Amino acid sequence: MGSRRPFFLVGMFILIDSIIFPAINSLLKNFPNSIRYPIDIAFWCFTAFTLFYFLFTVLNQDEKPHPIRRYIFSSILLIYVSKLLLSIFILANDILYAITWGLGKLFSFHIGYHSLPLEVLPVVGLIIALFLAASLIYGILFNPYNYKFHRITIVLPNLPDEFDGIKIIQLSDIHAGSFTKDEPLGKVVEKINAEQPDLFFFTGDLVNSHASEFDPYVDIFKNIRAKYGQYSITGNHDYGDYAKWKNEDEKKKNFQDLMNQHAKVNWKLLMDETVQIGSKEKIAIIGIQNWSGKRNFSRYGDLEIAYPGSKGAAVKLLLSHDPSHWDTEVLKDYKDIDISFAGHTHGMQFGFEFGKIRWSPVQWVYKEWAGLYKKGHQYLYVNRGFGFIGYPGRVGILPEVAVITLRKHN
Repeated sequence: MGSRRPFFLVGMFILIDSIIFPAINSLLKNFPNSIRYPIDIAFWCFTAFTLFYFLFTVLNQDEKPHPIRRYIFSSILLIYVSKLLLSIFILANDILYAITWGLGKLFSFHIGYHSLPLEVLPVVGLIIALFLAASLIYGILFNPYNYKFHRITIVLPNLPDEFDGIKIIQLSDIHAGSFTKDEPLGKVVEKINAEQPDLFFFTGDLVNSHASEFDPYVDIFKNIRAKYGQYSITGNHDYGDYAKWKNEDEKKKNFQDLMNQHAKVNWKLLMDETVQIGSKEKIAIIGIQNWSGKRNFSRYGDLEIAYPGSKGAAVKLLLSHDPSHWDTEVLKDYKDIDISFAGHTHGMQFGFEFGKIRWSPVQWVYKEWAGLYKKGHQYLYVNRGFGFIGYPGRVGILPEVAVITLRKHN
């Protein structure tokens, strides 16, 4: 965290609370003091806690903060997101009232404040803010490890008979540095193995930044087994680009340690390379390093280097962390890649899914953000992510284990 950012945030928090506090007092004006005073005290005590916490953060900068500190930081931000929403409604109310009052003065007519529907706005804002806060808190308490198995069948007419019905398990975006418990991880790995997968794919972001974040979970994830092997790639977080390092050598060592973590769990890390499986007709598994169609994310991978290894394969499967790679390069230049497997978006860990009706703010940035997509004869599957980062929970978009079955015919 930059040294100025906590002070800026504290200033914003105080401003938001200064807007909200008078409105809350107005809403509570008919309540007895025995109710109003405790609410007032609690309100400003939380503001004071926020102030001291962020000052503590400045004075005790930690390159790899404990997950509990991440929870506190995220929880404070989420509460103030709700407060910000409420303050917008309050300001809108005040602005509309000021306009109405000004028009009344200008044209010599009077509309009393309490005869206007405008006073409803703060109440509406409060209801929406409370609903948002409750949803976010629920997402933290109940959904970080509430794994959902998504089952998808994809028909590929060119699929070799040997692989008709092949089952692929895909995980993405583990973000091990965000976990605070390991028991749910062990249980979900048992469920994965119970599926008896033929292939296991991991599509990047093993950690938040530091390779050591994965150390406590090696003995859990190394239990995953698939008939034809376990294959993995790197994501944008795996390169340590979002952490501070003493020097470039330390950063390079961290990335080497990250690659070693894949080896410890028996995942074949594909670094712009291809492997082929099968006895006669082959399936090619192409894996590249992170490559994004969005310029604000890194481009380490090179599909041009990895692709030649797929020559002669009947089916070509691509592991590429960022789904924007599909539109930007794959559909244009690699039209014989049958299915691309991606992650990265997490579905923003916030939204809703009711059958085919889906929404998340992330769709304003990524056209393909969760689930299966098809253009022509080519498919893309975007995993919603196994872990979490930033917001330590999930609302509507649950952590995912994808179970993908390939068929030759419907």
